[in-house]
Amino acid sequence: MDYTQAAILALLQGLTEFLPISSSAHLVIPSLVFGWPDQGLAFDVAVHVGTLAAVVLFYRRDLFEMAAACLGNGRADAPEQRRLVAQLAVATLPAVAFGFAGDDFIESSLRSLPVIATTTLVFGLLLGLADRRGGGGATLSWGIAIAVGLAQALALIPGVSRSGVTITAALMLGLSRHDAARFSFLLSIPVIGGAGLLKVLDLIERGGPVDWNALVFAALVAGITAYACIGLFLRLLDRIGLMPFVYYRVALAALLYAIWVA
Repeated sequence: MDYTQAAILALLQGLTEFLPISSSAHLVIPSLVFGWPDQGLAFDVAVHVGTLAAVVLFYRRDLFEMAAACLGNGRADAPEQRRLVAQLAVATLPAVAFGFAGDDFIESSLRSLPVIATTTLVFGLLLGLADRRGGGGATLSWGIAIAVGLAQALALIPGVSRSGVTITAALMLGLSRHDAARFSFLLSIPVIGGAGLLKVLDLIERGGPVDWNALVFAALVAGITAYACIGLFLRLLDRIGLMPFVYYRVALAALLYAIWVA
């Protein structure tokens, strides 16, 4: 993989990891248009490290407060912080269970252009429906956390978008846009971290040469881009809502269908 290809793919990963537009739907396009080979497991590990570092850095204060509360911090909000940690843990379990149970089937049967185009469209329209409802003043409960976790498991299907489906579920259940986005992004940390760890173990098992310079470059590009996207998304969320992302997903689905039938 040359640096141009690495930069484009890492940029796409960083841009789409946290925006509700599906990273898998975007990463399939360069390979189809330019005939690029699969980027390889080592590259996947690198961009996962980059995006994980971005979200951890962005929410470093929240994570520090949660860690301090779990270690016995006496602050008044410590029980609330410990409950949030537990809710994040419980909400992560469905994706873990579904991943182990269905990973082989997903890899062999669902990573196709028509599937990605259809899920991009369908879950984009659901995001629009949720945004039209506008969320509400609900507070994060155990029921909402579990439901969002179950929705997150659907993101194992290519084209669904992890951030998109979790924000959709949270809005449908009454969370505000910002609360929905915050819980979605915090929930990404154990998921991205776990997926990255599994890829690292697989990479170690496979062995072989590694172009460390290209991987560090890809991790930096993905991380910087992802960090900027999180900040921009949260700043614009109340101003523009989620409908621009819905329109974008509909257009992207149309493009993918056009590529498929061409």
